[in-house]
Amino acid sequence: MPSFTPYIATTAGTVACAVAGSIASDPNSLYYKSLKKPDWNPPNQVFPIAWTALYTDIAATSGLVLSQLKQRGRKKDARAYSIALATNLVLNASWSYTFFRSHNMGLAALHAGVLAVSSADLVRRTATVSTPAAAALAPYAGWTGFATALSTKFWQLNK
Repeated sequence: MPSFTPYIATTAGTVACAVAGSIASDPNSLYYKSLKKPDWNPPNQVFPIAWTALYTDIAATSGLVLSQLKQRGRKKDARAYSIALATNLVLNASWSYTFFRSHNMGLAALHAGVLAVSSADLVRRTATVSTPAAAALAPYAGWTGFATALSTKFWQLNK
């Protein structure tokens, strides 16, 4: 019988990430409203919807991977995956502080790029355990790649 512990842990991690990022994000701030935005910037309402779906996806796929790794006795791989996931979630949550709080567009673009690489790596790691789970997680890597392009464009427009 599978243990629910990995799912509880990944859900707790993604909820913490979402809360921390939400606290730092303020699309209604004078700062954000004053920025030049690219024409392809999604409406503000899209972000919480997209991120909620992505966080749910991260929690579920990562819980599945960790559960399968532990069932197969691959404790070392489960630990490495957990570290990669935790690193990714810290990068994810802290981007909002870089962008909305520090107002450093160049650093936010770089930060988003590192997050995108980390997200792609998480998909790669997931694929070694479950191809369907990796396919389910792939939109997260795509979204963070999009976020990198968007952050870079914000930097270019607001130098």
